[in-house]
This record gives sequence, structure tokens and C-alpha cells, in this order.
Amino acid sequence: MMAFITHFSKKRPLNLWAWLLTAALLCLPLGLTHATEAVPSAKETGNTPSLVLEVSDGSLLLSAHFGFTLPAVVEDALYKGIPIYFMAQADLLRERWYWTKKTVASVQRRLRLAYHPLTRRWRLTMGDGDMTEATQGLTLSQSFDTLDEAMAAVRRTSRWKIAEVRDIVPGNKHVVTFSFELDTSQLPRPLQIGTLGQSDWVIDVRLSQAFDPESIK
Repeated sequence: MMAFITHFSKKRPLNLWAWLLTAALLCLPLGLTHATEAVPSAKETGNTPSLVLEVSDGSLLLSAHFGFTLPAVVEDALYKGIPIYFMAQADLLRERWYWTKKTVASVQRRLRLAYHPLTRRWRLTMGDGDMTEATQGLTLSQSFDTLDEAMAAVRRTSRWKIAEVRDIVPGNKHVVTFSFELDTSQLPRPLQIGTLGQSDWVIDVRLSQAFDPESIK
């Protein structure tokens, strides 16, 4: 606790006002910090990240659920009709006592989220490789009425084939790493330049799961 002692005299009547102004300024930062709230973590909001592995028909499948907040600038870009791209990557690694982990398999999946003002609907497209307006090949598209519904699908990965069971060496410990991020390289060129060094355009989710081959059969 801090105590302020000021000596008053009839010859210097302004000391009282100076003391009151100083006290007010010292109290000002307390009011400002009180108005700032911390962003709740995934655990606090009930979106505890999870990663589950399973084997089916000779394939290693990955299911993941994770939470993150869509930055305001990204949401604003979506409502302006600019498609936003995400990239998910999964790596299967084998531990080696004599060297670093060996990458057994690595797969990527890209997601494209776009808002259509005329229909006021959201369209989410998922597939391998680059996702552009002229994307051809194997893709999966879904439509949603709201952004919340679309983002619920973005934050969830179900039964994604990441490797063949024959690639897993019995008796060796393995690790699966999963990452999910905003892919700014797919944005229009002027917007790419504007996002450089901007933390508001960063989404970075990292999950990992160590396992013994026998434990997932």
C-alpha cells in the first residue's frame, strides 16, 4: 500500500489540486486493465482437442477434433466473398533409438471455405492438392446455412486415411503428428502481401499421439 503525505500551507493553495490530479492519474491504469479480458483456452470453452487412431481394411485412420477462434479479419474477408483456405497435415513417424524419427508416411488435405452472398450459404470443399476455383478430381463439398455450422465441420476430421498398416513395423513405437493451419499462399496476391507478419492471420493447431502397433489393432 502506498501513502501520500502532502504538507499544505495558505501560501500554496494549488498543492491540493496537484495532489488530486496525481492520485487520479495513478488510478487510471487500473481501470484500463480491468476492461481487458483474456481469451479463453480450448479447454475452458469445452473444445478439448482429441486425436484418435484406428485400423480398418488395412488402413490407418485418423480422427481429430480441435477448437480455435476464427480471427475477426479472416471472418471479415469471408463475408466480403474472399475464399479462405486451410491445410491439414498428418505424419506417421517411427521412433529409432540410434537416430531421429523416420517419416513413414505423410499426407495433406486442403479445405476451401467460401461465402456466397446471393444464396447466403457457406460452401466447404475438401480434397488433396491445391484448391483453386478450377479444382478438378476427387473433392468433397458441403453446404451450410451458417458460419458456425461450417466451422464445426472445419474443426473436425473423421476417419482420414493417413497410411497403410503394412507400413507400420511391429515392435517399434510410432508417433502420429497432426497439424492444422491457415493457408495464406492460396489467397489473392495483394492479400498475401498484406498478411505478411500479421498474427491475426495465423491459425496453428498441433496434436500428436504415440502408440504401439498392437494397441490399435
